[in-house]
Amino acid sequence: MGNRKSEQRRETKETKVEITLDLDGTGKTEISTGIGFLDHMLTLLSRHSSFDLKLTCKGDLDVEDHHTVEDCGIVLGSALLEAVGEKRGIKRFAFSYVPMDEALARVVIDFSGRPCSVVNMDLKRDNVGGLACENIPHFIKSFAVASKTTIHADVIRGDNDHHKAEAVFKALALALKDAVKIIGTEIPSTKGVI
Repeated sequence: MGNRKSEQRRETKETKVEITLDLDGTGKTEISTGIGFLDHMLTLLSRHSSFDLKLTCKGDLDVEDHHTVEDCGIVLGSALLEAVGEKRGIKRFAFSYVPMDEALARVVIDFSGRPCSVVNMDLKRDNVGGLACENIPHFIKSFAVASKTTIHADVIRGDNDHHKAEAVFKALALALKDAVKIIGTEIPSTKGVI
């Protein structure tokens, strides 16, 4: 199935993001976004998906965290899209449930070629670790659009926003790992293309 790696760079007046992604890695990470909690979530994503991920972002954090979060999601999604290529042989559909103490999250994925995200996290706080809670689902939406993936992410229960976010990112990681697994040689679609 070839080399399932990607290197991407995105530079705007708001951010400069560079990424290296290897879908067949071991979960090694080098993450630096300037937002501690986002670094933590991306590290979890890499570790539990077994994707090797190097991501650096210099963003206009003096304005706020929105541009950094959005552009990291866009670049990671673009890298994933390039790394899976024509999607030949991948499993395509996957889901995962992950508990984090009292929180329980479910993520369901389809590498459909149709970007769509439905994210229900019921976050209560304004921010967690310097990351605005409204930007946590926004990251997932930006990632889904750029990777042309359908993602449904739901927190089924939970009280602590840190636990809810962590459960969602771990569930996303495990679902991604399963969805990109090579299980055959055909493109997994009756259309013959995704």
